[in-house]
Amino acid sequence: MAEVVRIDGGSEPPATPSLPQNIEAEAALLGALMIDNRLVEDVQLRLKPHHFFEPLHGRIYESILRMTDKNMVANPVTLKPMFDGDEAMREVGGPAYLAQLTGSGAAVIGARDFAAQIYDLALLRALVGVGRDMVEGALDTSEEVAPLAQIERAESELYRVAEEGGTANSVKSFGEATRLALEQAEKALNSGGHLSGITTGLDGVNTKVGGLHKSDLVILAGRPGMGKTSLATNMAFSAAQRFVRDQEDGIDPAKSAGAPVAFFSLEMSADQVGTRILAEQSGISSENLRMGKISQQEFRSLARAAGELSTLPLYIDDTPGLTIAALRARARRLKRQKGIGFVVVDYLQLLQGSGKGSAGDNRVQEISEISRGLKQLAKELDVPVLALSQLSRAVEQREDKKPQLSDLRESGSIEQDADMVWFVFRPDYYVAAKQPADDHPDFAAWQEEMQRVYGTAELIVAKQRHGATGKVRLRFDAKITKFSDPTDSDYLPEMRG
Repeated sequence: MAEVVRIDGGSEPPATPSLPQNIEAEAALLGALMIDNRLVEDVQLRLKPHHFFEPLHGRIYESILRMTDKNMVANPVTLKPMFDGDEAMREVGGPAYLAQLTGSGAAVIGARDFAAQIYDLALLRALVGVGRDMVEGALDTSEEVAPLAQIERAESELYRVAEEGGTANSVKSFGEATRLALEQAEKALNSGGHLSGITTGLDGVNTKVGGLHKSDLVILAGRPGMGKTSLATNMAFSAAQRFVRDQEDGIDPAKSAGAPVAFFSLEMSADQVGTRILAEQSGISSENLRMGKISQQEFRSLARAAGELSTLPLYIDDTPGLTIAALRARARRLKRQKGIGFVVVDYLQLLQGSGKGSAGDNRVQEISEISRGLKQLAKELDVPVLALSQLSRAVEQREDKKPQLSDLRESGSIEQDADMVWFVFRPDYYVAAKQPADDHPDFAAWQEEMQRVYGTAELIVAKQRHGATGKVRLRFDAKITKFSDPTDSDYLPEMRG
């Protein structure tokens, strides 16, 4: 250990600061609780046994909670049998210590203040622990040096402490809850009667689900090639664009139907996502963009679209192999720095769990951790989270290719944690795969069928906590990978009803 050098030239070992604690307040609170068990109701919601600095006090508090929970009287006499064999109790004089704690009846008056102080000091100790771990981790270079990973870990720990400190706000009166519900209803009314959350950019979807709601986890699933990422980028762009437009119109950001967006792309790079959005907005094929097959006029249109998009509050994180903990840390940082109000994850199965489980833990358990983590993120940040998900190959083995909830990979937890589950389905994808040879007798029938379904798509709402399930008709332009609302001419007789 390095010496502390004094100004006079001498040296002395540094004094080890003691952790924040107040043993006397803990003793006084326990005495007050044993004198008047009714006080337990006032403190138990916030104060937990691990908040006590002295482990013995934590165990006494836990025993008091256990007894009062069973409608039994908790006092030195009834608690004595529980501590007859407790080693720490023996060191302070045995069970008689319980009677000593009740020595001052005046403590009953300040019980709530004692509880608040014990809780605050416990938070400070947790903060000291985070700081110590940060220092030790930064000084340890024996293993792989990964400062960014350490920063993310520290952020997560700090947020955990902050989250615990905010539990008092988690309980809302019914009046508050109804006020929030009324605000949502007012927002829907002002939008024309169909939008209470963040816009998806598609009128049909907005009408069906009311937009994307705060604290909701929405799963968008489909087989490869269905256009999941395209639909997600469409929605991300629409939300960011609407936010900018509402700001220009002088609308309060809290009342905007748009929001700054965080797009976590674990599959595609940021430039690929950018190319998709550019193609959608400029009307130029993304394939032509990548290969440079564009005219000067198209390039000018592209440059103009790029200029307009450059100011959008759409933030893309294309870090591969993110853990759910790292993603949550990054989302919280973006919430703090950029004020994001919508999170997109492409896609769920590419996320990794914490890796803290046993070697026998399987992928299903890991997916459970990830889906639970995404739902927690939605609630923590109070934003909608749209997570894309792959479907199992069971779809391909059925005659009817429309996806079902059971087709979700590792479906149990995903289906349970999600507030909404959407499936994107394009019938022309499967009809195209059945194309016969030009001289085949069935070619004419296939061609007719292809013409009927070409460019059509469905968004199937398979689960919705806020309303009814069903499907929404959409158009899909494969050249620019853009979904849109169908026009009246798109509704052929076969599609009505």
